Amino acid sequence: MARRKKISMQDIADQLEISKNAVSLALTNKKGVSDELRSRIIHTAKEMGYGPYAISENGNSNILVLVPERIMSYQDNDHFQFYHDMIWGLEKSIRSKGFNAVIAPVDRESEQRLQLPRLFMDISYRGVILFGITRPEYARLVWEQDVRLVMMDSYYRDLPCPVVTSANMEGAYEAVSYLIKCGHEEIGFIGPVNLTTSHEERWLGYWKAMQSGRLKIRAEHCLTSSEGYDDTAEEISSFLSGLSELPSAFFCGNDRIAYILTELLHERNIAVPEDVSIAGYDDLHYDSSSGVHMTTMRVEKERMCDAAATLLLSLDEPSREAIRWSVAPSLIVRQSVQSSTDKGAEAGKRAKQVERQ
Repeated sequence: MARRKKISMQDIADQLEISKNAVSLALTNKKGVSDELRSRIIHTAKEMGYGPYAISENGNSNILVLVPERIMSYQDNDHFQFYHDMIWGLEKSIRSKGFNAVIAPVDRESEQRLQLPRLFMDISYRGVILFGITRPEYARLVWEQDVRLVMMDSYYRDLPCPVVTSANMEGAYEAVSYLIKCGHEEIGFIGPVNLTTSHEERWLGYWKAMQSGRLKIRAEHCLTSSEGYDDTAEEISSFLSGLSELPSAFFCGNDRIAYILTELLHERNIAVPEDVSIAGYDDLHYDSSSGVHMTTMRVEKERMCDAAATLLLSLDEPSREAIRWSVAPSLIVRQSVQSSTDKGAEAGKRAKQVERQ
């Protein structure tokens, strides 16, 4: 049997006698074409069987991957790379299982207005993976659709459905236990527990490790609330300015926070790890002016992506069960943590005063 020709955007453009760029704008839901032309392009794509509009012999061959557009163009390039790896890791895992991964960005306006991407209505699909943090109201909108759904990396406890995450509590427990093993007794925590379940779980892992080590958690050494993701540096700077004495170590809810903390301490002439040790989470390759390489918990991104695709394809129908698959992270020891006994550092750390700007 002759293999069916794969339809390209150029084929659609030739059929309609328009530019390939116009086809691309329409099929990716970008501005630049009229609603009437967009409708014609989508109709032609369906007729010709282009990409996600094609009908496979096995039925629905598409899996929608919903991603908040803001994390695809994150202001921190190094943090963006983490999300980029996860998004395309999902595509690779889905395609390896014989399905099409259809990435559907959710822009800020659509998220605010609670509007689903056009692809929800324009194509057929087997299920949806919601990746990343969205407004709870938007996550509920997706959850309320009668579709197979898996949430990945973040989730909402009042929206029971299958979820794939890093083993956040266990990973944080391991990281803080490592700090304790290195002799640190006063360990602070920085992470927006109020914003995401992942930071909430990492806070619990921190708490559990401190309890296991019979160590006291000092509230003044912990920053657990944030107004959002755009003011992290300002919030941490204000937190540091309010401290009269530093702990000997910090565990941070992610590496972005850890590196921001490192740079702010560096500006105050406080050295990492000589004066303060820091451990993070995620294993971001961050271009820090401090030159410090972070001890961290590496999120096993490929395994998480494969687990999300596998879990979704295992569903025969939409599920309202709180199925949870957690993928264990790996401790990566680098130079940002130093034993508290090295060079008699402990006494110096206890007495170190935070320099106010």
